[in-house]
Amino acid sequence: MHSSRWWHLAVLGTAAVLTVLAFTSEGLSIEGIGSVAAVAVFAAGWLLVGRHAWRSDTAGFAYSAIVIVSAGVAVGFVQWLAIIQTVAFPVLWAVSRSFRGAIVANIGLAASVGIGQWFAAGRTTEGAIQAVAIELVSLGFSISIGYWITSIEVRSAARQTLLDELHETQQKLAEFSRDAGITSERERLAREIHDTIAQDLTGLVLLAQQSQRLLASNDVEGAGQQLALLEENARLALSETRSLVAATSPAALDDGGLHPALDRLAARFTRETGVLVTVEADVTTPLNRASEVALLRCAQEGLANIRKHSGASAARLTLTAAGAGGTLTIEDDGSGFDPTTVGDGFGLSGMRERLALVGGDLALETSPAGTRLVITLPPESAS
Repeated sequence: MHSSRWWHLAVLGTAAVLTVLAFTSEGLSIEGIGSVAAVAVFAAGWLLVGRHAWRSDTAGFAYSAIVIVSAGVAVGFVQWLAIIQTVAFPVLWAVSRSFRGAIVANIGLAASVGIGQWFAAGRTTEGAIQAVAIELVSLGFSISIGYWITSIEVRSAARQTLLDELHETQQKLAEFSRDAGITSERERLAREIHDTIAQDLTGLVLLAQQSQRLLASNDVEGAGQQLALLEENARLALSETRSLVAATSPAALDDGGLHPALDRLAARFTRETGVLVTVEADVTTPLNRASEVALLRCAQEGLANIRKHSGASAARLTLTAAGAGGTLTIEDDGSGFDPTTVGDGFGLSGMRERLALVGGDLALETSPAGTRLVITLPPESAS
């Protein structure tokens, strides 16, 4: 209802038509001049005040008064100019700032035009009855249409508000989802780097140190073996790094799956540290790739902890996978540790975070006779 361009056309166009008709029918008589003057006030009031009504309460109130008075005066001079109500009623709805204000303005217009009709009809009782009847019908029709259009406008505004809120919520959700994805990817990369590159580099450092000690003791043959092992581990680390960059599964799983990967991991660990690692596997139901990755990374982390903390001479990896799910047990004969002293770094906490992604669980048993980790995957991990 608040499009100034169309109201310009409606008000000024109606005023122009009524002016022409009034001059044509009444000429330069008092009635003709008076009615045209009233119509001119109706149009001029729009140009000077009415078109500002949407930005000013005062302008809306002032133009409502102009419409009520000018319409009544025009009809008082020429009765058939009551047709000005076809524009006057809608204009009052448009410039009023509230529903109640529009009702009051409509009643005022109906009363003004009714008085004008009664005056133009000779101020007779019959003219009064006729004027009241006509204006009651006009007022009822105007209020009905105005209420209907206003309710549509209110509902449309409410829907637009809801759409704006929905759009804003969708934008916030998209931002949260993007931030959550970035955080999740960072955490994934941190786990992968810790479980692969960091462990491989630790092994390379130990091999380099062993090679230096062998060279210092003139054990060239032993140093050569260590350097060969150093080269082999460096190549494996490079392969793992490339797999990580490509966001693919560990290269160790590409050759036969989890069981052979654990065998190679154990043999490599034994060569590097001298700690004898045995692998036992009973796989009757294959695990999916995500579960295999989780178990391999846990095995790598478990062996890394044995290397750094346990002082063990032997360790065992036991893998079982059946219809009831999968289990990996990591045991060593080391000195154990106090579980209450474990910090929040990447060790056991990192293993638990990784297992949580596939619905797995980690149980810990430790004593001066050794440590036992039991990693359990749910039945749906089998495929």
